[in-house]
Amino acid sequence: MSFTLSSSGFQPGGDIPSKYTCSGAGVSPALIWMDPPAGTESFALIADDPDAPVGTWVHWVAYDLPASARQLPEGVAKTDVISGGGTQGRNDFGKTGYDGPCPPPGKPHRYYFKLYALDSKLNLKPGATKKAAEQAMQGHILAQAEVMGRFQR
Repeated sequence: MSFTLSSSGFQPGGDIPSKYTCSGAGVSPALIWMDPPAGTESFALIADDPDAPVGTWVHWVAYDLPASARQLPEGVAKTDVISGGGTQGRNDFGKTGYDGPCPPPGKPHRYYFKLYALDSKLNLKPGATKKAAEQAMQGHILAQAEVMGRFQR
């Protein structure tokens, strides 16, 4: 068994449909994970674009997702608290929750959705940044799973 993350919205390494981007409705894609390691107490999610002109651009930060969770539905509300459990942080657009790919015209960018199985909750306040989440996760990551999609305008 291995910890895996996938999306029903796009194939691994494939194109992200426009409805999940600034060219469409900008809703978050559904994410599904399986086989987290024993001892998992919570999950944290970071979605980012390492190909952004200004350096890695953060599109989504979520944490304290329940250990029992195995998915996030499409279109998670852009609120501090996620229905069903979990908290959302602030992305690099300065907003809470998910904001989709919106690269400048040109080459496709890669968008990584990274899910971390943690041996504790992070207990960060809503609106925490990727940096704050990563600092809080240090020493608590049991496993990591990721899925990458591409988008270009």
